[in-house]
Amino acid sequence: MADTSWKKELVEKYATHPGDTGSPEVQIAILTHEINELNKHLGVHIHDFTSKRGLFMKIGQRKKLLGYLKSVSTERYAKLISSLGLRK
Repeated sequence: MADTSWKKELVEKYATHPGDTGSPEVQIAILTHEINELNKHLGVHIHDFTSKRGLFMKIGQRKKLLGYLKSVSTERYAKLISSLGLRK
């Protein structure tokens, strides 16, 4: 079984209220971690096209969630992208 301690840490850090696992902030943080891990994997396994497709799908999902968060609350959006180091 996969180690999900990183996921619990991200949920605790980005949750908007206790027990929150589905807010855009939490979902974006989890997707960002998974995207970074896939980038490391693809650096070694260049011809893994299935993982490459998965990476592009995760990037698209994160982009949609970021757009939603920006339209709902620009303050939360700005705080999240600075915290995650996105949009440099």
